[in-house]
Amino acid sequence: MGLVTGILLLPLAPVRGVVWLADRVADAAERELHDPAALRVRLAALYEALEAGEISTEEFEREEDRLLDLLERRPHPA
Repeated sequence: MGLVTGILLLPLAPVRGVVWLADRVADAAERELHDPAALRVRLAALYEALEAGEISTEEFEREEDRLLDLLERRPHPA
């Protein structure tokens, strides 16, 4: 990057930093969303909520289907 280009792009540095940080956060969230261990923990918490009467059977089934679908669709290591 040349001196002139560097000077011209300097005001955009904070924006570029925020975009970079947002990308990293999105990547981490995506990995956690599809992490089998995290999905199993969420399923266990879901079963506990059902048993405690905190959620209805319909809510349980809807969320269970969603979590199991995520677990089945997770990328497999190559």
